[in-house]
Formats: sequence, structure tokens, C-alpha cells
Amino acid sequence: MWYPALRPALFALDPERAHRLALAALALAGHRRVGLRDGAPLERMGLRFPNRVGLAAGFDKSAVAVDGLGGLGFGFIEVGTVTPRPQRGQPRPRLFRLPAADALVNRLGFPNDGAQQVARRLAARRYAGIVGVNIGKNAATPNERAIEDYLACVRCLRGVADYLVVNVSSPNTPGLRALQAPEHLRPLLAALRAELAHGRHVPLLAKLSPDLAPEELAALAALVRELGLDGVVAVNTTLARERLPAGAAVPAGGLSGRPLAARALAAVAALRQALGPGPTIIGVGGIDSGAAARAMLAAGADLVQLYTGLIYRGPGLVRECRRALAAGTLPPRPAPDLS
Repeated sequence: MWYPALRPALFALDPERAHRLALAALALAGHRRVGLRDGAPLERMGLRFPNRVGLAAGFDKSAVAVDGLGGLGFGFIEVGTVTPRPQRGQPRPRLFRLPAADALVNRLGFPNDGAQQVARRLAARRYAGIVGVNIGKNAATPNERAIEDYLACVRCLRGVADYLVVNVSSPNTPGLRALQAPEHLRPLLAALRAELAHGRHVPLLAKLSPDLAPEELAALAALVRELGLDGVVAVNTTLARERLPAGAAVPAGGLSGRPLAARALAAVAALRQALGPGPTIIGVGGIDSGAAARAMLAAGADLVQLYTGLIYRGPGLVRECRRALAAGTLPPRPAPDLS
């Protein structure tokens, strides 16, 4: 595969500049070639996923390269986080590689082109796979008015999204994680469910933090079941710093990649125990091999997403994970305990 030869040149660049170049190349490739690769299709949330391997939100925040990314073999792509109004995000530098740990740290803060521009791009896509949209609030919007921002995103994007994900778990927008508390999350999700109750069914999921205590995860799982959400995305980046090389200098921000894997697996397993077999779980965090993807399904996920592993392993990781999840019998899951 060509990526190992190209990676040293990309890693010699500033991480955000390298990312922009990769997106530009993928956007250009999308004009020439769009297609899906063979895989094991899966029916979840009323949608038919061509395969179980998706791209996590954050890679293509403004939906500029969906067709090119689809050509890499993803069964589904999640764009965003998208906010109602365009915003620049946090000051640079705000994206950092930790090669010794196969990890990234970001404090991007939802830079994106805004919901209207994203909706126009998605309406023109040729990619035939599933496209989800991850939505958030603008940084300038106080938490007391957060519902207005999420409703604005839903109204603008519901017609072009196959599913929607409510992001209340990024550590990089001040105060955002406070919205995960059930007393704040219940009215937010209820308002979005009411907005989506009419017209074409668009599945609604919540993206959760890996830094929640087990009892907090259980409370949120109960809320998901109570409100009839279609599922959860587990997990976002972490503020924890375990499983890093001793003495490593780590910038502030959300950590992703291999050090997140154990937390992600534990969260997925806890959520599956609490949710039972019905709601969909999209597992993300530290998936950098076919074996890691299978472990995520064994923990209870229905689908998996890649991001940091893609940066370190390249597009070949998509094929490896797709084949691992399509080959033979998948690992057994623990029986749910709904007592």
C-alpha cells in the first residue's frame, strides 16, 4: 500500500495542514470515483449499512470530501460536528500528534462551515453509503439556549442526513459536557425527538464521553431507553492521560487513538448491558486493526468508526477492518443485564 511511503512526508507537516491536504486530495478524488466496497451488509435503525466500518465525526467536519472518503470503502460516514452558524474554532495550534502512543490530541472546538453549507454539499453527494451528521451548538451560544442551536441544525440537516448525532461530549467547547447531565439532556433530546416525530424517519443518537462514571453511563442509558432514542455513539475523546509513555508531554485537549481503546471498550460494554439488544451502539475509540474492530463488536457495538487509526495506518485500515468484521463468526457478546 502506498500510505507507509507517504506518511513520513505528511507527518513532517503541521498536523492541521496535513489534514487539509488530505481532505483536498480526497475531494478531488471524489470527482472521479465513487463507490462502495464489498462487505457484510447490516440493517440497523431502519437503515441498510453496506458494511460495519464507518468514519467518525471530526475528520470531515464540513462535508467537503464525502465522495472521496466513500471511495475508500467506508460503509458509512459521519460528518461534523456541524453548528448552526459557521465558526473558526479554537486558536492554533490545536491539533497534535503523539506518535509514540499512536494518538492525537485536539482542541479544535468545532471549526466548520455551518449547517446551511453542509446541507448544500450533502444534497449534491454521489456516495451511496449511509451519511450521518453530528450536530452541536455554537461556542457563543450559552447552555441555556443550546436547544435552539440543536433544533436549528435538525431543521436544516434532517433532509440530507441518514441519521443525526447529538454531540454533548466534546471536551473542547467550554461547558458543553454539562449538557450530558440528565436534567439538561432530557429536555434537549425530548425537543429533538418531537421535531423529528413528523415526516421521514431520521434516527437520532447521542454521542457520549469516555470520562463518565459507570453510574453516569447507566443513567444516560436509562434516558436513551426512556426517550426512545435509536442509539448512542461511544465514545468521544478523553481528558484522561493514562496509557501514555512515561514522561510524555501532552498538550491540553481531547485525547484519541490507542490510549483511548480500553476506556472505549469499557463504555461500550457498560452501555450494552444497560441498553439491552435494541438500541444501536456505534463504537469508536482506539480502533487501529481488524482485531480491535472485532473486540469492539464483542464488547457490544453494532458498528465501528475509525479516525486516529486512519491517520496512523492509512486507508488500508478500512479494508482490514471491513474484512475482519465480514469474515466468519463474530465474537460473542455478553448477555444484557436489564435488572
